[in-house]
Amino acid sequence: MKKYDTKKVNFKVFRYNKETDRLPHYESYSFSVAQDEVILDILNKIKWEKDGSFSYRRSCRHGICGSCAIKVNNKPVLSCKERVFDLIDIFGYELVLEPQDIKQAIKDMVVDKERFWNKYSNVKPYIVGEIEAHPKLEYIISAQESDKLDEADYCIQCGNCFYACPSVQVNGDYIGPAAFVKAFRFNMDVRDNAKKERLDIVNQEGSGVWDCVKCYECAEACPKELSPIDKITKLHNQIFENNMAKDNVATRHAVGFKDSIKKHGFLDEGELVRYSEGNVGVLKHVPEAIHMFKNGKLIMPWQMPKSEKLDEIDKLIKISSTVKFK
Repeated sequence: MKKYDTKKVNFKVFRYNKETDRLPHYESYSFSVAQDEVILDILNKIKWEKDGSFSYRRSCRHGICGSCAIKVNNKPVLSCKERVFDLIDIFGYELVLEPQDIKQAIKDMVVDKERFWNKYSNVKPYIVGEIEAHPKLEYIISAQESDKLDEADYCIQCGNCFYACPSVQVNGDYIGPAAFVKAFRFNMDVRDNAKKERLDIVNQEGSGVWDCVKCYECAEACPKELSPIDKITKLHNQIFENNMAKDNVATRHAVGFKDSIKKHGFLDEGELVRYSEGNVGVLKHVPEAIHMFKNGKLIMPWQMPKSEKLDEIDKLIKISSTVKFK
């Protein structure tokens, strides 16, 4: 392919003005796209060449402000970072451009992010500590201490993980992955003194880390490849380490998962449900269990195999698990 080769692409674009439109609609725009053009170039073309009323957010154009985040064919992207040709390889020659959350759209690609920022603010996303008003020297942390942040300080608050999270969509109280990343980031900062306060916030049932469904959508959505799910798991561990874990389905699920691997070398899904929800609670899952059994997805307890290398698995568990579960 020559450097200046182009491809004809049709863009189906979400249009909506909360002040004037009763319902949203889609408009189509066709452009010849060069291989070095990104989605932000297309948004600019629509506004500059087709319709000056078209609205979207943008700022740095360097992938560090997070302002231009939208969805393309339901894939969360940073408009300034995502090459159109790469998206053509995935989705073909018609690309659907939508805001991060259609239900929160104000005007075209612009969404009301009040809910996102409120959740973000709830976790105290700043250092809490005794700091001199006029310090003579800066507080420098070591490279080893900085490494413990696990790159969580690279989060640009674009909101892609938040709006891709299914728990956020169905649970208005759920804090969401972006805020959890920030909670982890400041909990790992040696200068901070509010670690247990944050853990108490993220440890609440219904809104905290235990309501993560482990779907990994946040990891797929993050343009900085920070994997928020990893930070959520580490917050789980911090809660156990600080003896703050409450006796609920989620914490029992974590304990049962570890015990099952230790006992069998495999996950006993049936026993995990019983351990997590109790003998009475497990009854509500009987229809699913029957369906799984018929399709060979559920093993009876007396048929549960054991790994031939349980000793090695036990060693790995002891090496990798730094958390006291019980």
